[in-house]
Order: sequence, then structure tokens, then C-alpha cells
Amino acid sequence: MTRARPVVLSALLSSACLWAPLASAASGADIAPPNVSSDAWPRIRKERIQKLLPQAMARANVDAWVLLCRENDNDPLADHVGGENAGGTAAFMFFRQGDKVRSLALSPAGEATALRDVGPMDEVVPLERGTDLYAQVAARLAAAKPARIAVNSSDAVTVADGLSASQRAALEKALSPALRKKLVSSEDVVSEWLSVKLPEEVDILRKAAALTSQLEVEAYRQVVPGKTRDVDVARFLKRRMAESGVDDAWAPDQNPNVQSGPTRGHSHATERVIQPGDFIQTDFGIRVGGRWVTDIQRFAYVLAPGETKPPKEALEKWEKGKKGSRTALAALKPGARGWDVDKAQRDWMREAGSEPVMWGTGHPVGYWAHDVGPALSGAAKDLPAKGQSARVVRPGQVFAFDGFFAWQDGGPDLMRIVSVEEMAVVTETGAEYLIPPQEDLVLIPSPAPSAGPSGPGPSR
Repeated sequence: MTRARPVVLSALLSSACLWAPLASAASGADIAPPNVSSDAWPRIRKERIQKLLPQAMARANVDAWVLLCRENDNDPLADHVGGENAGGTAAFMFFRQGDKVRSLALSPAGEATALRDVGPMDEVVPLERGTDLYAQVAARLAAAKPARIAVNSSDAVTVADGLSASQRAALEKALSPALRKKLVSSEDVVSEWLSVKLPEEVDILRKAAALTSQLEVEAYRQVVPGKTRDVDVARFLKRRMAESGVDDAWAPDQNPNVQSGPTRGHSHATERVIQPGDFIQTDFGIRVGGRWVTDIQRFAYVLAPGETKPPKEALEKWEKGKKGSRTALAALKPGARGWDVDKAQRDWMREAGSEPVMWGTGHPVGYWAHDVGPALSGAAKDLPAKGQSARVVRPGQVFAFDGFFAWQDGGPDLMRIVSVEEMAVVTETGAEYLIPPQEDLVLIPSPAPSAGPSGPGPSR
């Protein structure tokens, strides 16, 4: 059993407290946010199109991919192809040619000039105002003679569902009956493409993960049992995010999610006061460079007055959750399905005596906290793999995943969970944590009880 490491506490957290620099528990020094230059994303997305999209289209068995971008209600993937500043409707088209992809944008004149300057496309064709864009798209597709044409309509992958009903109707009207029969959902190509990250992106995520973990440990150092509330911990992290120049990885009202009582799932921090005997779970993520996000949990345990280590039962729960994380990591390797990783951890949970948990073991992370790609889920009821959980794990994919141990705490709807969430990148031979995983609980001592009127005064 791993020895729990005490953490010294020095300050009461309140809504008015100020942060004092605290050393990183891992490195002994503060960790700066990743220095992502302003031109990083335009350069990286162009490299992604050139290096990763051909493989993704081949795996998805897609010969052409069409995205339609427009102002005010743009496609979710617009800024992955250079269409984030679309005014009039523009078409972004990708044609697979052997082991390469040829990219083409059909854009209204004016916007086309700017797109040519900053966009990642091989060719930008300006169209005079009033030109029938859909007829132009249809003509390009007819000339390319693709066997399968991907469009952004999907009921399984939300970011691959950007084509509106009116856009789809106009596109189908412009296509010949033969081409209409070749339309397929882009969910496969989108999942295969976006789930794999370039080495430079993995490095950005690695540095962001280190900062995420450091800030969570800093927050725990401020806790005074019996006074600090979950929401105080969350507010401290919000201030540190602002000071560090990073943004929220997901909905701001639910980031961070600090829970010292029964699990509340994905939710906001509450007014609950942290007490001795509590496990504290902080689910937290940051966004760096306006693009890349993290999703990491760190756990603390609140010692009772006079305790120097948690009770045996608490340490056993922690170690079982930690073993679940290691079990999932061992199963996370190229060629495995997301379902296989979930199954490996759930088998361990049953062996360890954990209550069932409704949430999957993990998910891709990178551009969104819940990114696209293989879902590490689906094995809770021993049903066959399907949907995202049936997707194959590949090198370069980054995941956030939990090691679970759950137990009832006062009623069927009052469950507590140790969910040791880490981030890992898949390599050619397996997977590795992005940063050193949490080995020991952060221990929070409780102050000794105050003496009564007749007792001794405070020691000097």
C-alpha cells in the first residue's frame, strides 16, 4: 500500500483571500502555462490536414468531404479548416488522392482574398456574388467521381452534425441522383481525424496537464476543515486561472466541480462545508492557446483532529480506485476498442467490491473535454461494443480516464466515488500518462478542538 503523503496547510480560504505562490508538489517549482504563439493554430491545422486527414479519410473509406461554412451559425468544425470567419456561405472540399488530400475552398469574392492569405487550403476559388454555390459544389464532385462523399450530418458525433436541414436540402437538390446516393455521414472521418493529435499538440497538452494538477494541489492547501466550503475551493481555482491566463475547459459554471460529499456527477460546486473524514474530489480542466483543453481530477482526504494518516478503510478505497486507473492504462493500447478498456476496469471494480458506476471509464480529450474518438465505455452491462465504444484506439490519441471505486454512503442515492482521473497519450506500443499520476492522497489536517472556558488558552 502506498504511503499517504501529508500536505502542510497554511491559510484559510475565503472569498476575499489572496493567493501566495506555492511550489508544485511534483517539481518543486511553479509551472508556467504553455507558451502557445498566436500563429500556432493556423500552422498546426494546416499540418493536420496535410499529414493526418489522408489517413483519416482512408480509414473512413471516404473519397470526398464537403463542409459548408457561414456567418452567425457556423459549422462546429469551421476553424479546423479555415472557415471560422465565413461571411457569405462558403464550401470547403477535400478530395483523397492516393496518400494525399487536395483541398479546395469555394468562397464569395472578397472573403476569398483573406482566406487565401490565412487559410490552410491548397486552392481558394472566388465566386461572384449571386453565384449558385451548390451548383459549383455539385460540378466539382461530378468531376472528381468519388465513390463516397462525407457531409456533416450525424446523430452520434455532435461536431460532425453541422450541416443544417436547409443546407442539406439545397445540396441534395443540386446533386445528380447518382451523387446523392453517395452521401454518407462524416462522423467516421471526423472521429479518425480529430482524435489523433500531432506530437506538438501532445506536448502542449502535457504542459497544460502539469499546470492543471498543480493548481488543484494549491487549492487543497488552502482548506480549513469546518470552515472552507466546496465553492470556496472552486473560487480559488477560478482566481488562479485568471492569474495564469488560461480559460475554462468546459462550461464555466461547472468548472471546477468540487465535491466533498456524495457524488453529484457533472455539476457545480455547492455551499457544503468540508468536514473531517471527507474525500474531496476536484474535477478540473483548463484551456490553453484558446484551443487545447485538459481534464484531470485530484483527491484529498480530511484527517480528523490528531490523525496523521487516514483510516485503513479510507486508504483501501483510494488504493482500489488507483488500481482501476492503472488497469485501464494497461488496456489502453493500439488496436484495442474503447469498450475493451472499459471492460478491463469494470472487471477490476467487481473484483475490488466496488458499487457499479454509471459513467464510462473515459473519453478522448484535446479540443473539447469530451473530444471525438473511441469512447472508453459501453461495458457496464456486458453488451456488445457499438457506436463510439467500438472505435479502435490509435497512436497519438489522448484520453482522460478514471479509476473508479464507489460505495454507498447513507442511502441508495447517496454514493461516494474515488475516481482517479488522469490523462494519457497512446504510443505505438501502449499508453503513457501525460504527467506523473497522483500516487498519494493530499492530506488535510484538522485543527484541534477549541478548549472550553475553563481549559487552557492557546499555546504560544
